[in-house]
Amino acid sequence: MAVNGGRGRGGRRPTLEEVAARAGVGRGTVSRVINGSPRVSDATRAAVEAAVAELGFVPNTAARALAANRTDAIALVVPEPETRFFAEPYFSDMLRGVGAQLSDTEMQLLLIFAGGDRERRRLAQYLAAHRVDGVLLVSVHADDPLPDLLAQLEIPAVISGRRSVDETLPSVDSDNFGGGRAAVEHLLARGRRTVAHVAGRLDVFGAQRRVDGYRAALSDAGLEVDDALIVPGDFTEEGGRRAMKELLERRPDLDAVFAGSDVMAAGARQVLREEGRRIPDDVALVGYDDSAIARHMDPPMTSVRQPIEEMGRAMTDLLIAEIAGRRPSSPREPERRQVVLPTELIQRRSS
Repeated sequence: MAVNGGRGRGGRRPTLEEVAARAGVGRGTVSRVINGSPRVSDATRAAVEAAVAELGFVPNTAARALAANRTDAIALVVPEPETRFFAEPYFSDMLRGVGAQLSDTEMQLLLIFAGGDRERRRLAQYLAAHRVDGVLLVSVHADDPLPDLLAQLEIPAVISGRRSVDETLPSVDSDNFGGGRAAVEHLLARGRRTVAHVAGRLDVFGAQRRVDGYRAALSDAGLEVDDALIVPGDFTEEGGRRAMKELLERRPDLDAVFAGSDVMAAGARQVLREEGRRIPDDVALVGYDDSAIARHMDPPMTSVRQPIEEMGRAMTDLLIAEIAGRRPSSPREPERRQVVLPTELIQRRSS
């Protein structure tokens, strides 16, 4: 076993054999203690740990990982352009949660963008070489081939948001249906009756579920759902602007807007102001994510809070469990799980 760190006699690095000799045990026993095996008595463990401390022996974690057929690294894969990653608070909050959950482990985190065909081909080659133990997939569209590729390569993976109701990968999501419904119920309770929806990309299951929540709230209130009041955006500020312009052309009498993200809501707000619509006097506005954008908007914007950082933590927990379940020492096939975390409407002056 390779070593690093402390130095033995004459400045040499101490060897595993020297630790074994000092402790009066075999080389294999030292390895079991270092790797945390329970198949060692307390007295033997204490003797080995004392020998390790006396000699300054430090295990080479890279060699240990190689011997266990592991890399001790996971990848956070974002199949979006880098510009979108840095423009949307959702991604930074997700990254923060993942990083926080990994802080007490030996795992390294790789951030990989795969927004274009060339990047995806390069990623496929990288993953095929099994250079990571598992993958966290964020912002996946319904037709994205990456989840199927990971399944073919038998690489443990957890997805942020299901692709459909029949999702096969372990996933972590927020209650998009409940969040959409709560947003519209709030607007209806404020006396609004012509409620428009700037939806996200409808090839994203979470965006579809927010539309479903929007429809359910209107139906529950006995109001007819007008498809002319639903315009998809692409989760960008410019997408919000385009959708808002189209909505005003279709229904200039609208008195409320529920946007499927705070970023799109910011674009919608710009158009409303350009058209002389006061918020909330003329048009009430509700966003989604409860990001810093919502808090700093003028007026501060009502928004549906989804626990993005907590989602990142939960995804990481699931992936670590998935990796552990696939190791030879634990042949049990890990349970497929879909985790849905609650959302909360945060009320501010925009509605």
